[in-house]
Amino acid sequence: MPSVLELVRDKALESWTAEGILGESVQVVAAPLTTEQAIGRPGYGDFPIQKGKERLMEARFRNARGQAFTDHFDHYAGTLGEVAALPLDSNFSRAVFVATLNAVLRSAGQTSNTIHCRDAGPGECAAGLSGFIAKRFGSPRVGLVGFQPAMIGALSVAVELRVLDLDPDNVGQVRRGALVEGPDKAAEVLAWADVFLVTGTTFANGSISSFLLDKPVVFYGTTIAGAATLMGWERYCPRSE
Repeated sequence: MPSVLELVRDKALESWTAEGILGESVQVVAAPLTTEQAIGRPGYGDFPIQKGKERLMEARFRNARGQAFTDHFDHYAGTLGEVAALPLDSNFSRAVFVATLNAVLRSAGQTSNTIHCRDAGPGECAAGLSGFIAKRFGSPRVGLVGFQPAMIGALSVAVELRVLDLDPDNVGQVRRGALVEGPDKAAEVLAWADVFLVTGTTFANGSISSFLLDKPVVFYGTTIAGAATLMGWERYCPRSE
């Protein structure tokens, strides 16, 4: 059975083939951004990208840019057809494809908000999150998947919150008012929460299928911009460009 990534790639490839752009001499370049280039100075010091655990890969296609978070970063250049043919068996290859997907759909006007917010943006994004949840879902128990310190700080004082993350430096620690729990608690949190906020990085690292649930799921971040458009997933990312 195809993975979620493969299903999204098949949708994209069908569209790109119909548009006749696979055969064009188009260069797609993805390169890791520095922390300053990616998020500026947000006023927090514990984002994963600031700790060196992740970097943003950026693809440029025609006049558009698309990004993807990954923990395996390097430079890549190739045609759109070559990107579409990459095996999706490593975090690097997946990040190149995901960033490229975001850039191509942005170029076609099919998706938006593909560039990570900078400076005050993360704080402003988080400040509006509890209001967004209240308007959409009332007063739910919220499961946050992925360590996003600004969101944790905003939600921990507004809703019942549990946080899941993979980073052993975070697991078992109280961060921004919430205990960060590890994979061993995933099933418990999935059963407990009414609504999930899930990092788009799950799409790039291939773990997203665990969070496509029969409960409301809202993905956050720029990484999942193109996939959310193609698949009809809800996304929260109001301060990105």
